[in-house]
Amino acid sequence: MTNHKVPESGTGYGDPLTWPFWQAAQRHELMIQHCNVCGDFQFYPRPFCLACGGENLDWVIASGNGWVVSKTIVWLEVVPEWRPPYIVAIVQLQEGPTLLTNIVNGECHIGERVRVTWRDRPNAPPFPVFEPA
Repeated sequence: MTNHKVPESGTGYGDPLTWPFWQAAQRHELMIQHCNVCGDFQFYPRPFCLACGGENLDWVIASGNGWVVSKTIVWLEVVPEWRPPYIVAIVQLQEGPTLLTNIVNGECHIGERVRVTWRDRPNAPPFPVFEPA
């Protein structure tokens, strides 16, 4: 696995395994893991490949393109930052992995194409969300 400098405590980057993801998010780049043994892509980050068990993983920039696999509209306020109604969806990336995310900037239906955009947050790295393509 690619070695990266471990973030200092309190930087908002999470644990060392997710550090490359959040570091890329600062640049508005969506990164996922790629197995150099079998060629599979995966997200969320793990220390080994789910497909073959290999431990030779790199981080690569994903296309940011995908489609909606499942979605729901949330009507109750869960956190103050997200005012209902908002869309929670599972998006399958062009590379294969799926992400649980929000759909912003419009409505979309299951099967429709989406692309990554970013929700900037104060005192935390940007968060990847998706919008209709």
